[in-house]
Amino acid sequence: MYARSRTVPRALAALCATAGLALWGAHGPDASPDPDRLAPVVALAPVFAAAVIGTTLHSESDELDRTAARPWWRRRAVHLLALTALAAALLSAMVLGQPSGFGPSALLRDTLGATGLTAAAAALLGARLSWLPALGYAGAVYLGAAGPRGRAATVWAWPVRPGDEPGAWAVALAAFTVGGALYVVRGARGEGARA
Repeated sequence: MYARSRTVPRALAALCATAGLALWGAHGPDASPDPDRLAPVVALAPVFAAAVIGTTLHSESDELDRTAARPWWRRRAVHLLALTALAAALLSAMVLGQPSGFGPSALLRDTLGATGLTAAAAALLGARLSWLPALGYAGAVYLGAAGPRGRAATVWAWPVRPGDEPGAWAVALAAFTVGGALYVVRGARGEGARA
């Protein structure tokens, strides 16, 4: 009942479709061995997967959730971790055999970071708008980071950096940890809540 109330079955189908699009983008007819051609897949597929996960963070009965005898943080943690692990595994498998810089490690990192941003947004803005900050940030970085250089670029342009850069990993892991913890502790902001 928990999974159905949060549309998890529909989200699983959407995650599979997202993985299929990533596969097509990485290996399709227009695919190229040039690693720069994989940048859109690496930057945007994790954001789409995080948006799907964000839709499952909404509960129609948030009043009932708050009055439950047992705390919900464990269910929220398992829910978030399980869908994130599934999305990361699916997306990473779609780019196996690609250059290491824009292969599975980059998709894993970006899935963690985008999901963290989405989880934080669900706690602060509500689950229905949770996809917006991650998409806006990844899109702005993708469009504005044409060949960013230097140490600072590793931090702010983490969604489009190669998968072996420690600075980009640190930012993505921090986003996932902070955003995930915020969502697990607070839950998604109610749709009727006011600022």
